[in-house]
Amino acid sequence: MNRLIVTIATFALAFTAHAATGNARAKLDAFATGLHSLTGNFSQTLTDANGQPGKSSSGTLALEAPRQFRWETTAPYKQTIVADGSRVWLYDPDLEQVTVRIQSGEEAHSPLTVLTDLKQMDRDFKVTEQGERDGLSWVRLTSTAKDPQFDYADLGFDANGLARMTFRDQLGATTDIHFSGWQRNASIAPQTFNFVPPKGADVIGDAPVLTTQPIKN
Repeated sequence: MNRLIVTIATFALAFTAHAATGNARAKLDAFATGLHSLTGNFSQTLTDANGQPGKSSSGTLALEAPRQFRWETTAPYKQTIVADGSRVWLYDPDLEQVTVRIQSGEEAHSPLTVLTDLKQMDRDFKVTEQGERDGLSWVRLTSTAKDPQFDYADLGFDANGLARMTFRDQLGATTDIHFSGWQRNASIAPQTFNFVPPKGADVIGDAPVLTTQPIKN
């Protein structure tokens, strides 16, 4: 689950730093400036620490400032991750299981969720130019946290904005994500980030305690 959250958390999906401005930085700033919500599509491939490719998956994502996101895997299996600002919900339909936990500060500082906050990027990451490859302009994000959840994240930009993200976790595994169909500052329905466990699903973890109001006569 932690890997999925970093990915989304995802994601979704604005960066700034005190490094010298280059081509990738210019594209990054153009994509991120004024951004408060984002929707799009993703496809990703995992590669283990030995260089062996793992499963590929694809789906949709949405994020909105300051801490909400939704990462919906649709193929080859279905899985939903929703961060509502206070909790992160992971739903696996095949297992009929929902795992929920308190949304941590680290997830608020992930490479995608800080897209909507340039100042936060400057505080939480060191950003360096990585030059051109695969037809994209790249920057590398290195977390300044004492206990980072990943070694680095490389962001690749084309003329339309963020096209690709590659990050390596602390175990040496790499996730390569391709993005498409971005909609910047689109109106996102509030229920997108409101997860209700399906009837009959097992709920495990820090689910909120539901309170009921006494019935008045």
